[in-house]
Amino acid sequence: MPDSQERKAETPKVHEHHVLDRFMHVTDQAVKILVQPHRGDINSPVVHKHDVFEDASEEDLRGFEVVTDSEGHHYAVRKEHH
Repeated sequence: MPDSQERKAETPKVHEHHVLDRFMHVTDQAVKILVQPHRGDINSPVVHKHDVFEDASEEDLRGFEVVTDSEGHHYAVRKEHH
């Protein structure tokens, strides 16, 4: 049986865990109440603006083709240059 000093050492950990759980619960509830999601017009078209990084990525991806093996797995393979 643990002596009283060992039991006292365990008590703060349990208490700290409970306090943290309670804090996280209160914070989660506050976010749900106070933070309103941005809701735009759902009927407006989505506009995707490309930046330099996206343009470079798309250029690089044009150098690949998708192939399918006999088991139906898809792979990207660099296109051969002739």
